[in-house]
Amino acid sequence: MVKYQELHQQNHKITELTNILQHLLGDRSLCDSEITCGLFFDYVEAVKEHLAVTDSGMYSKLLGAGDQKLSNIANRFMGGSREINRIFSAYLKRWCKLKKKQLVIDEYDEFFKDTQEMFDMVLDRIQNETEFLYPAVRKATGESLEVA
Repeated sequence: MVKYQELHQQNHKITELTNILQHLLGDRSLCDSEITCGLFFDYVEAVKEHLAVTDSGMYSKLLGAGDQKLSNIANRFMGGSREINRIFSAYLKRWCKLKKKQLVIDEYDEFFKDTQEMFDMVLDRIQNETEFLYPAVRKATGESLEVA
């Protein structure tokens, strides 16, 4: 069972890593460092894990609640999740060597712009989950501690 507390901890970790990486990646000379790459790939794993957790159990609870408003929320988040995964995968393919856990930055300005957009997209998603998805699942299940 996944608890809301775990989701909030995941959100906090992703937000914290985003804030640190924004500073590190803002300095071109730090982008290729082992520490920056390590933190970046920690971020990648945290985002993937978080999306997998929200995708695996939350939407079915909303769709099965028999409430059109909750179904609409589930459909909106499912569509958003597909889009985030598509954009995130394209970003990683363009700027990373996943097996070697390396960033491949051939055009720094474009990399930084794409990275900032990706960070903003993920942070917006986290905020929307907190404000809309979690309360909707709580309403559908009547459960205040566990999601799935």
